[in-house]
Amino acid sequence: MNLPANLKYTKDHEWVAIEGDVATIGITDFAQKELGDIVYVEVETLDQTLDRDEVFGTVEAVKTVSDLFLPLTGEIIEFNEELETEPELVNTDAYGAGWMIKVKISDMSEVDSLLSDAQYKELIGA
Repeated sequence: MNLPANLKYTKDHEWVAIEGDVATIGITDFAQKELGDIVYVEVETLDQTLDRDEVFGTVEAVKTVSDLFLPLTGEIIEFNEELETEPELVNTDAYGAGWMIKVKISDMSEVDSLLSDAQYKELIGA
């Protein structure tokens, strides 16, 4: 199981990479394996400011559709447009080309509530 130590994680199986006040967000390797082949990623919240834990989009796999929850309050400033034509990037490169959104963080103190790689491993029993 691939869990980069430099990232933060959520109990909703998302990863967060923080650079300054911008967070790049995607779903974890564990999540994409659980979902199976991803066929569609929808994010209609671009340029909106959402609170932590609000739904920012959905990911659709062959057998299911799952909501995506925002791990940090902020404005969604970018969507990975590559996913419109290649949603399978989430399966093949969850922590790289398969990123989903970038968020300008409103409250940096929320970062402290995210999980470390060790805490996330414990959560998923890895």
